[in-house]
Order: sequence, then structure tokens, then C-alpha cells
Amino acid sequence: MPISLYDAIVPSQRQIIAALTALLDRAAAYCIERDTTETALIEARLALDMLPFGYQVKAVAEHSRGSIEGVRAGVYSPSLDPWPDSLAGLSAKLADADAVLAALDPGELEGFVGRDMRFEFGERRMDFAAEHFLLSFAQPNFYFHAATAYDILRAQGLAIGKRDFMGMPRLRQ
Repeated sequence: MPISLYDAIVPSQRQIIAALTALLDRAAAYCIERDTTETALIEARLALDMLPFGYQVKAVAEHSRGSIEGVRAGVYSPSLDPWPDSLAGLSAKLADADAVLAALDPGELEGFVGRDMRFEFGERRMDFAAEHFLLSFAQPNFYFHAATAYDILRAQGLAIGKRDFMGMPRLRQ
């Protein structure tokens, strides 16, 4: 049986969103333990020319929920809204994205196959088939931003490891 578009995207994104949500809880505890502000973590960067932690978490939601909404509309443009300025706000953004993914009908995703899709950002335009947008653009961006968020927390001193990034894998029952 071939794997469905839904199976290739949604369960793994929900797994990583849950793991990132748990990392936000760890980050909140870290701020209390180290007597540091949430703002210090939210604004932390790996490099000066990279966007901060808050943006990375927002982008995880954008490239999960936002990409699905973009395919529905036939065009995806990243939100330029600011990211939340609190760890609770970032958690809420992830919870919202997860709720959208949880409510998806697998058949709806299969219905996207072959549909025209465009990415637009400023003057940049990229035309895709919907499944190629989701698998070759949105999904790599999703993982890039999730890994970067993890890396920023790790670089800031949180005692986290690969299992914290991966979350709970889907084991055979």
C-alpha cells in the first residue's frame, strides 16, 4: 500500500509540534531556575544574521498550519505578523497549529494532489503542484525551523537532547 500525503506529513508534524511544546515548558522552567527572562530566550539567536527563537517557533506553525491553509487557497505567503513575546504565546501558536492538523480529513489532503499552488513572498513567485509544495518546500522549512528552535535552546544552556527534539515516535502496537 502506498503511503498517503496525509501520512507523509501530518503525524510527523504533530509529533514535532508536541516535542517543541514540551521544550517550551522546559524553557519556562529554565528561565525560573536561572533567573533569566523569557525575552532573553525568545530573542536568542544562533548567529547575528539568523532570526531569533520566537520567529523559529512561529515558523514551525507557519509551515504546518499555514502551508495547509495556503494549499486550500492556492497561494501561500508567509505571515509577517510578529511572533508572540512570551513562551505561553508561542505554546498557544503551536497548539493552534496542532489543532488544525488534528482536524484535517486525510481525504482532503489526497484531494490536493495535482492542484496548482503558488508560493509568493515579495517579488518572489514559485509555482508548484500542491503535493510538491508540501513535501519539498513546506516540510523541509518546518523541520529547519524546529531544529533551529531546538538548537537555540541548547546553545542557551538548556539540558536537552535528541530525544527531546524527536518527541514520541509512533511505535508498532
